[in-house]
Amino acid sequence: CQGRGSAANSAVCYCLHITEVDPSRMHLLFERFVSKERDEPPDIDVDFELERREEVIQYLYTRYGRERAALAATLITYRPKSAIRDVGKALGMDPDLIDLLASSLSWWDKPDVLEARLKDAGLAPSSRLVVQFLALVNEILGFPRHLSQHVGGFVISRGPLVNLVPVENAAMADRTVIQWDKDDLEALGLLKVDVLGLGMLTAIRKSLDALNAHRGTTLRVADIPPEDPETYRMLQRGDSVGVFQVESRAQMAMLPRLKPQHFYDLVIEVAIVRPGPIQGDMVHPYLRRRQGVEPVVYPSEGVRRVLERTLGVPIFQEQVIELAMVAAGFSGGEADQLRRAMAAWKRRGGLGHFEQKLIDGMLARGHD
Repeated sequence: CQGRGSAANSAVCYCLHITEVDPSRMHLLFERFVSKERDEPPDIDVDFELERREEVIQYLYTRYGRERAALAATLITYRPKSAIRDVGKALGMDPDLIDLLASSLSWWDKPDVLEARLKDAGLAPSSRLVVQFLALVNEILGFPRHLSQHVGGFVISRGPLVNLVPVENAAMADRTVIQWDKDDLEALGLLKVDVLGLGMLTAIRKSLDALNAHRGTTLRVADIPPEDPETYRMLQRGDSVGVFQVESRAQMAMLPRLKPQHFYDLVIEVAIVRPGPIQGDMVHPYLRRRQGVEPVVYPSEGVRRVLERTLGVPIFQEQVIELAMVAAGFSGGEADQLRRAMAAWKRRGGLGHFEQKLIDGMLARGHD
């Protein structure tokens, strides 16, 4: 198994071999893991071998009993395509037309696109069927459709779960599911442990087993040499098919541009090819500075300490926390609350009440 996410910021997790990264060596923030303002237990995500994940799940059921352990649910809500299919079916529309309409939409399309698609299909916008169809589709967007199993969220209680939450048997044998999602569980303060499966851990284990069987060795993951020059030369060519985290087309296109030479370069590589940095226009400034085309300027020595490793470009969530602390005077817990609000602003909003404190704090420290 392998811990990931905010657990990497905990020295205790490192000492217990939940994670393999020394947080003191990597300059990680403990507030990212736990803080007094959060008033909740730390969230530790642990990846297990995909092929052995069911063993872990059944161990939890055996250890705590089916009456005290269950998987959390995920609430599936109506999106445009599912709304089109269900409303069209309810109104008795032609199945081929429903498929055509649903398949013609992309997630970024605006609401009025559906009406244009109906026109293209030869339906009059003023017809009763079309008016009713559009009204119902727009009305149920975001409504709950059905419950599904969370990918790995396990709830464990001291007493019987049925005294706290509604529980049902899952479709899969020997599994029990709570009828609430992770947000409901968090609101009630119930303990959730994420038991996640990662196929690459299985691939690594099988690769080492095959290598050891062929060479008669006893190599482990810990024996893989760090900072291997030939590996970095391979990655700089974009030759990363089958290499975990950097095998997507976007990552393969970025590798020859970023030219990683050290492990931390790969950390940046993985983090920067994501929607946040891309939409925030962080990719090109970082590449220009890395290539020496653009100078790196810091407004203060404190900001330099936070952003020096990423050449003045904020890429990581830990940097958001540190910047709020250094540049605006936030406490560690307040800065982590800001980070959490930023991560969930599309779903919940909640950034507004941080705005004035950020502005006032930055102005007071000369960051205008």
